[in-house]
This record gives sequence, C-alpha cells and structure tokens, in this order.
Amino acid sequence: MFATHVCPPANAGLAFAACAAGACADLRPRMSKSAEDRNAVDARLLQRMARGERAAFADLYDRFSRPLYAAALRILGDAREAEDIMQDVFIALWEKSGTFSAERGTAFSWAVTLTRHRAIDRLRLRKRRGELLDASVPADLGYDNETGTADALVFKEKAHLVRTALAALPTEQKQAIELAFFSGLTQEQISENLAQPLGTVKARIRRGLLKLRDTLRPHHD
Repeated sequence: MFATHVCPPANAGLAFAACAAGACADLRPRMSKSAEDRNAVDARLLQRMARGERAAFADLYDRFSRPLYAAALRILGDAREAEDIMQDVFIALWEKSGTFSAERGTAFSWAVTLTRHRAIDRLRLRKRRGELLDASVPADLGYDNETGTADALVFKEKAHLVRTALAALPTEQKQAIELAFFSGLTQEQISENLAQPLGTVKARIRRGLLKLRDTLRPHHD
C-alpha cells in the first residue's frame, strides 16, 4: 500500500522542506494491515508453542499446512513425499519455536524456508539413492558383489527389483533404511535425525531388511 498524503502545492518550497524533514508520510510500499495482523497472530502462536501449548500448534497447522504442502509438492512432484516433508517441518516448528524472532522475518517465511530446504534435501537423497541402486545392490540384501562378473542387463534388473521392493516398505522402515544405506548415517545419527529412540530405529531397519529379503528371495539365484 502506498501513502496517499501529498504536501499542498501552495508554498511548494516549504512543503518540500517539510517532507524532507519527515513531516510527510513515507512513500515506500507498506505491508497491508491485514498482512500485519496475520503475521502478528502467527508470531503469537509460535510464542505459545514455545510454552508447550498444543492448541497453538493445532491452530498454526490449520493456517500453514495447505501452503506448505503445496510448496513441497511443487519441488518434489510426489504427494506422499510432500506430505512427509510438511510433517517434518511442523515437528521442527514445534521443537524450535522458542528460537523464532520476528526481527529476522515472519513465521510463515520461516516455515516456507524450512520446507524448501527439506524438499531440496529430499531431492538430493532421491538422486543419490537412484545412483546407488543403479550402480550396485547392497550385500546386506542377499546379493554378492558382482562388479566385473555379472552381465550388465541382469545386474540392472536386480537393482530395479531392489528399488521396487524398497518403495513398497512402510514409510518408517523405508526412511530408516534409506538413511542407513544411502545417506551413510549411523543408527545413532538416524535416531537423532528422526527424533526416535535408538531401539526403535534398530527395529525398523531390521524389520525392513527382513521384508526386503523375503520380497527378493524368489528372484535370487
């Protein structure tokens, strides 16, 4: 919104001096009152979240979930992954709400930035996962290292089978295995990354690997 106040034309020289001194309204674009109100409400919700108020979290979720999901979907092009990213962002907003400062930007811009960073990280992980699966089949899944001895077409087919079997796993098992095999994280690092107990992470990886072996066994020579 632009200021509409104009100095009166009569006695223009004095008027110009008065404007230069700051008597006239600032002519730079200003944030609308409704936008200021929304930002203030969002900031207060984060402050309440920092005090542990779950009702504030629910209110912020209602306000942000749709645009954050849309932002993640535009980057990833995958509805399930976009929803995963959105949920991760809300967990981060809850855990880091006490660090929010309105001086550094609005709550919504902060949430969008978190969403964008996580979605881009997921794209990088997806690319790395595809490269690794195309290049090799992990020995942990029941195949020996066949580099240099296997027929290239057969080897590529096995990689495709692994990729398909991995995609069919429950989300929590798939995520833990991807972090372990394709991101190179230790189980302790995965536990910290997912904010899950170490025993839970170990169980997810073990159950996921067992399911992969069962799925791939009919295809194993």
